[in-house]
Amino acid sequence: MHIEAFREYCLQKKGVTESFPFDQYTLVFKVMNKMFAIAPLERLPPQANLKAHPDRIPELRETYDGRILPGYHMNKSHWNTVLIEQIPEEILRGLIDESYDLIVASLPRKIWEALDAMEGG
Repeated sequence: MHIEAFREYCLQKKGVTESFPFDQYTLVFKVMNKMFAIAPLERLPPQANLKAHPDRIPELRETYDGRILPGYHMNKSHWNTVLIEQIPEEILRGLIDESYDLIVASLPRKIWEALDAMEGG
């Protein structure tokens, strides 16, 4: 998956916004103002930080050795850096979904209800 397809997939999810809160090169995707994907656009090969369930992280890093790495500048027991062009698209979509779902599950009830009431996604 190339970076534009990654971006489009993230943006089609309910309640998602994109911004550059850190600098002009680091694209951040948020659901209800909480980060679920970070894509440093200047890095080659293209990559993104995605949250994952801590129990799955060792298996993912072993299965995709050198393509899924500890999260760069993130809590390494919760975040991975994924080389997005080197992972099968179906797997990458699943990783994006998991990151989004983990963040949504952590939202306070009132915010989750506002997200649930939104159209789209």
